[in-house]
Parts: sequence; structure tokens; C-alpha cells
Amino acid sequence: MGLIERLYGAADRAGLLVMAEFEGRSVAVDFSSADETVLDGLLRAADYTIRFPASVLPELATGHTLSIAGVSYQVRDVRAIGDGGERRADLSRL
Repeated sequence: MGLIERLYGAADRAGLLVMAEFEGRSVAVDFSSADETVLDGLLRAADYTIRFPASVLPELATGHTLSIAGVSYQVRDVRAIGDGGERRADLSRL
């Protein structure tokens, strides 16, 4: 188990992560839904993102669907972070 997996394991035990359901399995991820101002400040929209160790969801790709807290999201983009041991996925709420 690498450093990233150990860090995420500690964060999960501390209650800092949420469970994402993907293809019949549950994976602990860092989920954020930050508000973003769009249309020159006229509208606020949520920007959904998850971060996770690359080893726990190596097959996650654009177009896949996952569920967090009973809400379905579609993956818009997946990118490696740092040395590639961690990934970030941008999501759209369905």
C-alpha cells in the first residue's frame, strides 16, 4: 500500500471521506461541491469534484456514472494529480 492509499485510509477513518458507488462497489472518495459564479455573477452553479487514489478506481473514465449519497453523477473529466498516484474527476449531477 502506497502513501496516497495510506493517507486516504486515514482520512476515511477520521470521517473526512464519503462513499461513492461505482459498478457495484463502494469506494471512499474526497467529494466537494463548491459553488461557482457564472454568467458574470448572475448565477451560482455547483462544481462537483471527487479525488481518490488512482489504484482504487483505475477504470473510471469520462462518461461513467457513479452515485454519492443516493445522487447520480456522470464523469466529465478525469485527471492525474502530482505523480499520478491520485486522480481528480469532475462530475455533472444527473
